[in-house]
Parts: sequence; structure tokens; C-alpha cells
Amino acid sequence: MMTMPRRQLVDVAVTRYYHCISRCVRRAFLCGEGVTHRRAWIEARLELLANQFAVSVCGFAILDNHLHVLCRLDPGIADAWSDEEVVRRWISVYPPSCLDADNPATLQAWIDSTCQDPARVARYRQRMQDLGWFMKALKEPLARLANKEDGCKGTFWEARYKSIAILDEQALLATCTYIDLNPVAAGIAKVPESSPHTSIKQRVDHARTTGALDILQAAAKAQSVAAARIEADLEQSHWLCPLQDRRAVGLAREGMLPGLSLSGYLALVDWTARVRRKGKARITEEVAGIMARLGTSAEYWQSHLQALLAKTRWLGAYCATSAERLKAIARTRGVHHVDNALGGLAAG
Repeated sequence: MMTMPRRQLVDVAVTRYYHCISRCVRRAFLCGEGVTHRRAWIEARLELLANQFAVSVCGFAILDNHLHVLCRLDPGIADAWSDEEVVRRWISVYPPSCLDADNPATLQAWIDSTCQDPARVARYRQRMQDLGWFMKALKEPLARLANKEDGCKGTFWEARYKSIAILDEQALLATCTYIDLNPVAAGIAKVPESSPHTSIKQRVDHARTTGALDILQAAAKAQSVAAARIEADLEQSHWLCPLQDRRAVGLAREGMLPGLSLSGYLALVDWTARVRRKGKARITEEVAGIMARLGTSAEYWQSHLQALLAKTRWLGAYCATSAERLKAIARTRGVHHVDNALGGLAAG
């Protein structure tokens, strides 16, 4: 299969969501036995980049020999930054070796000087909203750290990361669930919320450290307005992209899907994990509501995720549950068809 040029695949006019997968050439030594602390490196770097780039991290899972990151491109955010903000964000990711960042006067003078070069600022602004630069900024420092630990030189990551364009809401939720359940499917964790170095554990831990775990449980059971509001505020204060998009009611940060609460998502992932483990599970009212909102069924979702979690590799440049959406992409690209990462699971 011919590799598609990245410039054709990553296009915000088509979709802003991309599932990125990167593998290590030294498979067993990325984050495996004896070097599991490298997962914390990657997680900390993801948080830094999510706070600085105009790229939201919607989900992630860091395993022994590869990592998954679900990203959303937010170019409009970067376009609104002042020149000074662009430069400050850039040097927080790539601090110049010659700059004494602990000296406020020296730092401000360097920023002021850089802002006098519009072409340079424009270059930084473009990079801070680019998926390729986001992945480069994630992987390169970690490769250097790992090589130093291993006492060797050379390539650490496979040269090209895989990026899969997510084309519709159901595919987006399926991808996010697949990523969060990856350690469970791999036998690393028994339940999703205990999966180390995953977005779902990050979300649950954030709720726990802010004392909001009981509120999440109350929101799942009672669906009260007060609990829902506190739950939404909880997501707004976390570095991961909020699951629920509540801009319509005045919240500032864009979420992934309207109507998808954090408690609802946790219930969906838990139900999916139980179905995978036992072959059946009682579907709750909240999970049934999510299915209805997406226009799907529990049976379809179950077969959908079972097949995804059985995959050893994702094949295809696009992920969609709509055959018509794939046909439209093919027409735009002037080809007969495009490959779907969901294989035969796309709905007609």
C-alpha cells in the first residue's frame, strides 16, 4: 500500500481530529521492564505540549513499545495569540540554550527582539498549530533521554508516525474508548481506571485529587443540574481536552462532543470493558442514552469495539462509521476509494 503524503492526510478542512500512533524501533525498551519511568516522561511532555500548542490532547495511552495520542487541531486559537505569546509558548517548548530564562530582564529583551522579526514569529505560530511539529516536539526529547540512558546513539522511534483522520462522532468516541481500553486489552490492567499512563486514569485521578470523585458518581446516578455543572467545571480545569462541549452554556474551552459528560464516558468505557471481559453486561440508562445520541445500538458498539481491540495494527488513513463520508473523501481526492481503519465495520 502506498504511503499517503502527510499534507494530504492532515487537513483541518476535512477534520480536526487525528489518532497518532508511534512505535519504537527498539520495541521492548521504550517503556518496558526496567525503564517504565519513561512513561512518566512522555505523559509529562504531553501535558506541557497540550498547554502550549494549539493542539488539544483528547486521549492517550503509553504502552511498552508504542504510544497512542488522539489530537485535535485548534488553529483558530493560535491565530488569536499575540506575537509575544507565540514567542513565550515557543521557548517554553524549545528553550534557547544561550538564554538565561531565570533572568526576567534578559528573557524579556530576547522576546522583544524576536518579536521584531515578523517572519520568525509567523513561522513559530504555524509550527505551534501543526500536528507534525507537535509529534516532533513530543518524540525528539524523549529519544535523546532514552538514548542517554541506554548509552547508545541512533534512531529510537520509527521514522514516520501513523496518523488516522477521524471523520465522524461515533468514530471519534470509538477511537477514544479504544485508546483508553488499550492496556486492558493488552492485559496490563484489569479495569480502565487503573490503566497506568492513560487519559482515562488522568481524568479519574484529577477528579480524585480535586475531591470531585463523589460528584462524578452523583452525576452519573442523579443527573442533577448542580452535579453536571461541577463536573463540567472539573473538566475545564484539566489539561486534557474536555469530553463534553458546553460552550453553548458559556464555558470557555471547547469539548469533544455535546452531551458527552465525563461520568457518561466513564460509564461507557466501564460497560465496554465488562462486555469485552465477560461477553455481556447490563447496559445502564446513561450508556443507552449515549448510544441513542450517536444513532447506534449496544450490539453495534459491542462488535465495533471488540474488533478494534483485537487489532494489532490500524490499517487505513481514515476512520469513519459512515460509508458516505468515506465516498466524499475519495471524490475530493480524485480516487476510487479510501481505506477505512474500521475495515468492514463502517455503517452503510
